[in-house]
Amino acid sequence: MTQPPQPDPTRERLLDEAERLFADKGFAGVSVREITAAAEAHLSAVNYHFGSKRNLYLAVFRERWLPRARRILERLDQLEAQGPVGPADVVRTITEAFFAGFADDAERQRHHQLIHREMCQPGEALELIVEEVTRPIFLRFRRLLLPHLPPGVSDQEVTLYIFSVICQVLFFNFGRPMVTALTGRTYDEQFRRLLVEHITRFSLRALPRGGEEDS
Repeated sequence: MTQPPQPDPTRERLLDEAERLFADKGFAGVSVREITAAAEAHLSAVNYHFGSKRNLYLAVFRERWLPRARRILERLDQLEAQGPVGPADVVRTITEAFFAGFADDAERQRHHQLIHREMCQPGEALELIVEEVTRPIFLRFRRLLLPHLPPGVSDQEVTLYIFSVICQVLFFNFGRPMVTALTGRTYDEQFRRLLVEHITRFSLRALPRGGEEDS
């Protein structure tokens, strides 16, 4: 049986170092020379493997950022495959997916820094994120939530309900230093479980019709 091609180690080092540097300094703040030096690669390696610095930047999102974000979508797909679920299951699943979606704290920090920079200065990468991950997550979330909402709820209302849940989750992830400073709690497993249940209960109380009855 033919073995799949092995990743090129130089290309992988370029992606790893570019992700770290773009997260720390932004696209404009990093030179090709800096990336290749950090990756211990020839100066021409970026053009050889990616064609340009811009293409390398987009490759960081396609090959590093998006696969991590897709784990959330995969969790929703798994939940949907189980059959009928309640609002609590949906909110809890997406909250747990956000908290558990990173290999370590350094990966979480790079992930958040990259999207923060794209939100401040939107470009091609943000368009890629919206189409490849954010919109599919919203559509899946909507499909799972809609059966539990009263008839006549508008698309705008449903979208705002979803935003309200996800924005809580994002703040408790992005805002970890602030949360820790004000609560005195570090993000150990016990505190993460507490936050998952808090966000779930808080969200259900805001949803119209019987959402708080689901647990």
